[in-house]
Amino acid sequence: MQANEAAASTAVVLDRATVAFRLRNGRAYTAVERAQLTVDHGEFVAIVGPTGCGKSTLLNLVAGLLQPVSGAVRVFDQPLAGLNRKAGYLFQADALFPWKTSIDNIAIGLEIKGVPRAEALGRAQDWLTSVGLGAFAGRYPHMLSGGQRKRVGLAQVLIRDPKILLMDEPFGPLDAQTRQIMGNLLLRLWGADRKAVLFVTHDLEEAIALADRVVIMSAGPNARIIGNWRVPLPRPRDIFEVRLSSEFHTLHREIWSVLKDEVMKGYAQSSQAAEAG
Repeated sequence: MQANEAAASTAVVLDRATVAFRLRNGRAYTAVERAQLTVDHGEFVAIVGPTGCGKSTLLNLVAGLLQPVSGAVRVFDQPLAGLNRKAGYLFQADALFPWKTSIDNIAIGLEIKGVPRAEALGRAQDWLTSVGLGAFAGRYPHMLSGGQRKRVGLAQVLIRDPKILLMDEPFGPLDAQTRQIMGNLLLRLWGADRKAVLFVTHDLEEAIALADRVVIMSAGPNARIIGNWRVPLPRPRDIFEVRLSSEFHTLHREIWSVLKDEVMKGYAQSSQAAEAG
């Protein structure tokens, strides 16, 4: 880690950041309004909220894919200008090249940075082993299950050693059992080298089981951060077991009492928009 990163008190700061888009009719649409969020070094923050509330927009702000119309984004105490080179981004959809094998999909992140191919392949094999796919180096994406593709995708991001990990519903397409297995794998890898994580999910149980903190967004437009709960569950965690604890269920009820109102608002707004359209 560079000196300025080591000395920085926080990994990410959204300082009253507002995101707006210009619609085809010329009107402005404010997706997120005055977002205020701080993510510390090594902190795992989950973001939940109703569909269309701007959760992914927050990730795109931190990634540098969007610029705020007002407010600011800071990364390691420095204003973010352009793409966030400190961040790795894991999307819901697979980002694997279908014509490349598992090991080549992972190694490419190093090769484009000038790492010699032999070294890149060796490190990629180590990451395949770390995600439980050491024997799958020569398999193409179509030869892998959904969970296996997610493991390759996770290794593809982590091999670049990003200081911030952005995850946009990465386990959304998976069945419930595979999601829990992937959650435990993520916690194991994160626990070995704690990066700052921003994890977007629709699943409140998943958010509580994984995160140090759960952030709630209101229904859009003009979505805001309206809740911020610290998760008091001890680490290391097994998310199969942690969901059985009384502390988990108490926190779930508390957060859901706020989130459910926003979910219903979001549902009503989408229904009205469909009827108007």
